[in-house]
Parts: sequence; C-alpha cells; structure tokens
Amino acid sequence: MKTQKEKLKELFKNVYFINGTAYAGKSTMVRTLAEKYDGIACGENYHDALLDTLDRAEFPGLCYTRDLQDWRLFIRRTPQEYSDWIDSTAKECEILELRILEELASTTNKPIFVDTNICVETLKEISGENNVVIMLADHDISVKRFFDRPDREKQFLYKLLMEEENPQRAMENYRRGLSLINSQEKYDAFLNSGFPVVLRDESRTVEQTASLVAEIFKLK
Repeated sequence: MKTQKEKLKELFKNVYFINGTAYAGKSTMVRTLAEKYDGIACGENYHDALLDTLDRAEFPGLCYTRDLQDWRLFIRRTPQEYSDWIDSTAKECEILELRILEELASTTNKPIFVDTNICVETLKEISGENNVVIMLADHDISVKRFFDRPDREKQFLYKLLMEEENPQRAMENYRRGLSLINSQEKYDAFLNSGFPVVLRDESRTVEQTASLVAEIFKLK
C-alpha cells in the first residue's frame, strides 16, 4: 500500500515548486511561468486563503498575525523571537499548502507553479526529480532590500517602523531579525539541498531567468 507522501508524489506530477531565500525572485518566477505555460500561480502566502478557518491551538503562528490587534507589537519583537516565529510558522504553512495543492492537483491538468514554504526534506518525498528549483539571493540583498518592493504588507510594516519613537533603532532591530531569517546557514542548507539552484543575477532579464527555470523543470 502506498504511503500518503507517495500518493502525493504521483498526484503532484504537474506541480512545480520554487523555494529559497527572500528577494530571489520566487514570486515573479511563479507568475511568469504560469502566464507562459497557461498554468496556475500559487504565489507568496497563497495559503492565507484558509486563514479565517484556522484553529489557534493548531496554528498558533499563523493565528498570531490573524488575531493581532496592535501591529506595533509585531515589529518590536526581538530578532530571535521574529526568527523563531518564522521557522514555526513555515511548518504550519506546509500543512496548509499540502491541503490546498492536493485538492487543486486533483481537479486540474494544468501545471501549477508554487512559491512554497514546504521544506526541502518534504519536497524530496512528494515531488519529482525535475519539479523543484531553489532560488537564492545574497544575504545583503535579502536583508537590505527587503522593503524595496511595493508589496502592501511590506510597505505597511515599513510605515510602522518609521512611526516608532526611534525609527533608526526600530529598523535596525527589524533588520537583525531579517538577518537571522536569511542567515548564511540557511542559505547554505538551500544551496546544498540537492535540488537545482538558480542564483539571483541582476544581468539576467525576467524572461531569461524564466527560460532557465523552465529548462530545469523540463517544460516544453
């Protein structure tokens, strides 16, 4: 009898996962490939679609932000508290992603491109040989350029930081948390995961990177 993860691996033959560090271009790549190959894009935090239904006892990390009344508490956490929350919440996200993707893959033959939180260990069990790409950006880019993007959530946090009594100190504290989240140790773990790696290269266009990733995925 097949295990659940063996069944998922069979079901996920048309699901293409992109994991890696912040600011590596994962979300852009998911959108670009979905458009190019008439697929479905599961972009950053797509699991938020289930957020309202979650039990706080089962998903404390995700429900922390859902139920948060004062977002100033979010940006005032210590760097270690922030990093620990990210790590624990990623595990919760993985549970939701697998639920969503199982249902989605059961109802479509279209390719599904996923900006994922699913850890490399799980990906090795549920994905095909050519269904995972790791995208990496240098540590400095992941940390220093975190607020450069126009994402609504990031700009909201940036505004809160700038409204603190000492904005510079608040920003330094937040960036130390980002530095832990995007540490060299985590970068190296992705780099040595055994999956194909695409490094951020400012000289490449989005289309060139999409072609590179599509080649790894063996998309025609």
